Amino acid sequence: MSRLADILRRIIDSHGPLDVGQFMALCAAHRGAGYYHRRETIGLAGDFVTAPEISQTFGELLGLALAAFWQQTRPGGPIALVELGPGRGTLMTDLWRATSRVPGFHAAVRAVHLVEISSSLRQLQERTLRGLPLVFHEDLAELPRDLPLYLIANEFFDSLPMRQFVRTGRGLQERRVATDERGRFAFVLDPRPLPLASLETAGLAEVPAGPGAVVEIAPAREALVADLAARIAAQGGLAYILDYGFDTPRWADTLQAVARHRRVDPLAMPGEADLSSHVDFAALLRATRDSGTRRFGPIGQGRFLRRLGIETRLATLAARAGAAERTGLEAGVRRLIDPAAMGTLFKVLAIAGPGEDVPPGFTDDEERP
Repeated sequence: MSRLADILRRIIDSHGPLDVGQFMALCAAHRGAGYYHRRETIGLAGDFVTAPEISQTFGELLGLALAAFWQQTRPGGPIALVELGPGRGTLMTDLWRATSRVPGFHAAVRAVHLVEISSSLRQLQERTLRGLPLVFHEDLAELPRDLPLYLIANEFFDSLPMRQFVRTGRGLQERRVATDERGRFAFVLDPRPLPLASLETAGLAEVPAGPGAVVEIAPAREALVADLAARIAAQGGLAYILDYGFDTPRWADTLQAVARHRRVDPLAMPGEADLSSHVDFAALLRATRDSGTRRFGPIGQGRFLRRLGIETRLATLAARAGAAERTGLEAGVRRLIDPAAMGTLFKVLAIAGPGEDVPPGFTDDEERP
């Protein structure tokens, strides 16, 4: 067991079982022992890969989409370019390269703002993105308030903490993490029930579910997206949120852990496996409904990337590549857009400033009220 496991046991012994959100937060961000403060975690040598690692076209197209929006709405005007959870810096590398040919765009970027809590990943990002005007932040609150935000959050929200509640004959009982007689982590139910009516704001009150069904509620995600939307409403700009999840309320236990590219028990390797869960896009939309922003989607990642021209970009790259490289390029793009892979499960939500144009990749009829 890890050092973090011992820390968690002491916390549970002193204060009682942790809710799932507390467990996730400590596993991810505990200073010195959390997952994101350890070795490199992303890529073939790490625990998982994300879309930018699969194909260069992903970051290129997102960059060109932001640049096109900038040309439509404020050509020549200064902006803050932002990425939440920039990983190895791969997406920003591809984005910056692709936008180098957009006249004036790089000059308009006053700084590249990276929201990153991991010191080891910050060091890697500094090396990867050497030469770019980088500014690092611990959280969204530190971003500039005097410039429009042009922001990308790819597979960021799924890692934020959520809480789980189980439907029982007594109502809703929160799932918590305790230790058993052998010191192993195990799920238990909080004995204090909540009424089923408490689900009304989550849109689940009328969704059928039997005993044992699990619902996940993520206040941290909703608070962050509400803050982001408020910033864009006041400052202008555009945010693309890309993640895996669902767009209608549902009962589901989606907590998962990944280590060395395979699924593991979420409680078995605290601080040594990546913990995440599916993003409830309907909840993100509810949290931003009164922000005054224009919100679009979510739509499937495959549809979004096709609209941005991923197949045309693939053809251009493939025409210059050898046979082996061409096969790799085609496999990467297929993985991003195929409904059986990432094309449908992964979704895209866009948030634009009041009165601004329809973001690239979306249509007028995909705006949400």
